[in-house]
Amino acid sequence: MSHCIGLLSIAAKFSLLFFLLSAVFLCSSLSDRNPEFALTKTEESDLKEENGKESVTEDDADAEDLEVFYPTNWWQTVHPGQAIPAGLHVRLNLQTGEKEAKLPDSTNEKSDMKDQKKRKRLDKVDIDSNSFTSQELKEALAKLKENEKTKSTMEANLEDVRKRFRPIEELKAEFERLNMRIETDYEIMVKLINKFNSSDSMLDEKIAALYDLEYYVHQVDNAKDFLSLGGLQLMINGLNSTEAVMKEHAAFVLGAALSSNPKVQIEAIEGGALQKLLVILATEQPLAVKKKALFALSSMLRHFPYAQQQFLKLGGLQVLRNLFKEKGMEALYVRVVTLLYDLIMEKMLLEGAQNNEDQMEEKVQQYSQVKLVPAVVEQGWCAIVSNLLALPEHDTREKVLKTVSVLMAFCKDRYRGDQHLNITLSMLRSEYEELAAEEQREGDKDGYFKELLGSINTIIQELR
Repeated sequence: MSHCIGLLSIAAKFSLLFFLLSAVFLCSSLSDRNPEFALTKTEESDLKEENGKESVTEDDADAEDLEVFYPTNWWQTVHPGQAIPAGLHVRLNLQTGEKEAKLPDSTNEKSDMKDQKKRKRLDKVDIDSNSFTSQELKEALAKLKENEKTKSTMEANLEDVRKRFRPIEELKAEFERLNMRIETDYEIMVKLINKFNSSDSMLDEKIAALYDLEYYVHQVDNAKDFLSLGGLQLMINGLNSTEAVMKEHAAFVLGAALSSNPKVQIEAIEGGALQKLLVILATEQPLAVKKKALFALSSMLRHFPYAQQQFLKLGGLQVLRNLFKEKGMEALYVRVVTLLYDLIMEKMLLEGAQNNEDQMEEKVQQYSQVKLVPAVVEQGWCAIVSNLLALPEHDTREKVLKTVSVLMAFCKDRYRGDQHLNITLSMLRSEYEELAAEEQREGDKDGYFKELLGSINTIIQELR
């Protein structure tokens, strides 16, 4: 019995020895296959399932790639000389004594936000978690240099703009230091009127003030303000000045204020402007003074039937007729004829218009009281106008032909018996036939001279 127990003890010892030898042999085999054994080991199949890609091994990586560490979600050995991107988790493997690193865990929200910020920084330089070659580093560096160059160029351009232009705040502050501000037209007219009306102002200063006022009163609203400031009456009074230059510029300002401004026209005629203007035209005055007086008279009469009535009552047509007898007044001839043409056409167009509005009917009634055409025919204007066709200027002839055409209905009998007019018309037709033919040869089929020739032929045809 004791002998059997001894044999069993020896057999157990041999079995234990065999098990120990097998374990040592197995450990040796595993050590030869995986020398980098660590506390935790990631299976290759698991890595494939997590990333969907094969892990990069030392054998597969290029020599250049070994200089940079490629982080993943798994612990990897950091080889000597490899660069570790910022923000990774790093540890020392106690079993192998090697340094390992991986991407941070995203289990809690705070660390995840930090990780995202870090990854954004990595993304800016095109870092791929599985591939990051030196060529990609070079391209990222080139992009950084290009961005820096663009930024420096923009800063240089901005600096150039700052040197060339001054900020609006700085300009405003400088204007304030100089006590400068933008004045309104009203304020400017107040100053000019005060300067003109001041007894301390010299004649040249007053003339300069009138010259500037003429510019401002062209505008309808400014002319109304000019009236409310008393400027209109000052101009009317200025027509009585003993200084010819004062009368000239006062009439000029008056004419500018009267143009197409009914309110000012009414105030002017009530202030006696019409009588003063006719006095200037009827008396001996320099040509420049009469030019401006005729301009003011024309501005007052146009589209103002009441003023036209008063003009005829005061003998205005006779005053204008006498200008043709004065020497040196030839420059006024065409202006006078143009004024008569405008006034006649103004009335004819209004009477021909079909409008039943009360305001228009009232205006037609006012014009019906203006007996301008009968006065023109009675005072011999038919011959005065036609005689101007002998003048050499084409522009003058054009305006005279228009006036003759308008007067044809009232002066036809006189024109038919006027041999001088018939001869003049024949000569003009021959002259303008040649000019129109030359125009046509130059390619202008509907030119200026052809139009004048048509007006002449129309008048000749009506006189037959």
